[in-house]
Amino acid sequence: MLSLLLAQKILSLFIMIAMGFALVKSGVVKARDSWGISNVVLYIVSPCCIIAAFQVDLTDDVRTGFLLALGAAVVIQTGYLFLSWLAGRTLKFDAVEKASAAYPNAGNLIIPLVAGLFGSEWVIYCTAFMAFQTMLLWSHARSLLMGTSGIDWRAIVTNVNMVAIAAGLVLFFTGLRFPAPVADAIAGIGQMIGPLSMLIIGMVMGSMDFASLKSFKRLPLVVGARLVAFPLVALVFLKFTGFTALSPIGGQIAVIVLLAAAAPSASTISQMAQIYHHNAKYANAINVASILLCIATMPLMVALFQM
Repeated sequence: MLSLLLAQKILSLFIMIAMGFALVKSGVVKARDSWGISNVVLYIVSPCCIIAAFQVDLTDDVRTGFLLALGAAVVIQTGYLFLSWLAGRTLKFDAVEKASAAYPNAGNLIIPLVAGLFGSEWVIYCTAFMAFQTMLLWSHARSLLMGTSGIDWRAIVTNVNMVAIAAGLVLFFTGLRFPAPVADAIAGIGQMIGPLSMLIIGMVMGSMDFASLKSFKRLPLVVGARLVAFPLVALVFLKFTGFTALSPIGGQIAVIVLLAAAAPSASTISQMAQIYHHNAKYANAINVASILLCIATMPLMVALFQM
């Protein structure tokens, strides 16, 4: 069963997180050392992973699947923004709570899961969700946390993931391929995204005071929205609208999109909250709690989808 395999893959990632946590707690490294690794992942590993994902043949199934994934990302992520606005009106969610509930970690956590479950050739469909979400993160989410309006087009255009997606699309649609040594190097670096990303999370967790999580009284409500309530809406859309019938690989595309939609709170929200001095401790608490609990909720969502 796919949900059981997913649980095993998530558990393996959590073991990597535990290794990073142990490194900090044992004093071998400092939590601040994760900054250097984060830069390696951001500027080298993630772009390589994305570009390698586009080094596939442009078949009708792949093109249709990519467009389906992009369309589903637009519908679901836009729906999440409406739900977060509604939560603000009814449950009095503040800016951090709305952003944390609305934006899942559709990148570093989902890519290794999809590669492990389906194979690296399926990672291309993750990039559709990432591309649309990145634009919203640097427009809506940024404005929400800053308390202003406007779009940071420069941040969108120069975002390394967006640049990598654009480069990958050019290679994808032109049919250009790297020479074997270059392709092997890019693919090899890209495969590091899972372990390195999980080590970073573990190292950051190693410096946290978990007892402080109890001080955030609304934490269960926000995490419940991010991991259960919002993904259930995405599940209903993917399962009951005929989405899977739009392509021969529609079922697999739906699972990939659902994984992105059911992921923990995006780490970018925590980073933005820190940059803009907007309740960063609370944003970090939501991020950590959602990561710890997703080992149960994500396989549950996939199991419900397959019923």
